Amino acid sequence: MKVVFLTTSYPRSADDFAGRFLADLVERIRARSVDVEVVSPAGFRHFGIAYGSGVVGNLRRRPYLALALPAMLAGFARAARRAARGADLVHAHWLPAGAVALATRLPFVVHVHGTDVELARRAPALARAVLRRARLTIAPSNALAEEVGRLGARDVRLIPSGVDIPDTVGQEADPPFVLFAGRLSREKGIRELVAAADGLRLVVAGDGPLRDEVPGALGFVSRSELERLYGSSAVVACPSHREGFGVACAEAMAHSRPVVASAVGGLLDLISDEETGLLVPPRDVEGLGAALRRLLADRELRRRLGAAGRERVQEHCSWERVVDETLRAYEDALAHPV
Repeated sequence: MKVVFLTTSYPRSADDFAGRFLADLVERIRARSVDVEVVSPAGFRHFGIAYGSGVVGNLRRRPYLALALPAMLAGFARAARRAARGADLVHAHWLPAGAVALATRLPFVVHVHGTDVELARRAPALARAVLRRARLTIAPSNALAEEVGRLGARDVRLIPSGVDIPDTVGQEADPPFVLFAGRLSREKGIRELVAAADGLRLVVAGDGPLRDEVPGALGFVSRSELERLYGSSAVVACPSHREGFGVACAEAMAHSRPVVASAVGGLLDLISDEETGLLVPPRDVEGLGAALRRLLADRELRRRLGAAGRERVQEHCSWERVVDETLRAYEDALAHPV
């Protein structure tokens, strides 16, 4: 089988976090003897619309880039048609790539991730046109599965993002610290976290438009350094306003670290309050701060929640399971035409 991945976000180096989870998925699908060709902005001109703040973020920050969007999509479609020669199936990541997949005239599946579904609410007719032509739709969380169902997707498969499960877990640093790993942007709740963690030891690994508001932020760190930070943290904070899945949350849980997360989106699939972590309302600075302090003061609670979280991620987000379900989705998509 030959599959073409279409994406506007894909890592350009080993330590590039843009679309890293897609590169990990590609690597593991190829290991199952599937031929995968990736079409990303590395293969067509994107006019500065991709990478950096991401397509949506770049267009919001520099609206004039929208003038180049038709040219970018045309180049994307040409690259997709070239890659599709001799292929069996197209796997389009994010809804706009689903529209590009139509140009290949091949069977395709659409994989939503969150920001695309948010934008689809503003252009539901276009979203429905793509979703109804897809053989099936993959969603990483129940929240996104429900939303694309409302937008017209007929066969929705719930497949979480895969995460690496380390063989052993690290030892907490002394003194203990709270870790945030992710993009420093408003929707990730970094402003609320900085306020809530006042007086606490907070380590922030990430970069983004709010970098200047986060004293001491490390910027994006290497993959090995991020693994080390997960392993030595006492608590991981995921205070997002919205979240399609929650890769950082799942990675922290894989390292047996207790997570304080906002009760939104895909985080609700990972965190059961008081069982695999603690949930707080989004944007609730007082509640977030209280949950962080509670965990920092109770080592046994940290141990219990961390162990239960690791067990949940092992069960639901192992790469073996994710790849098995993805390949099953491919087989079903090819066997059952729209």
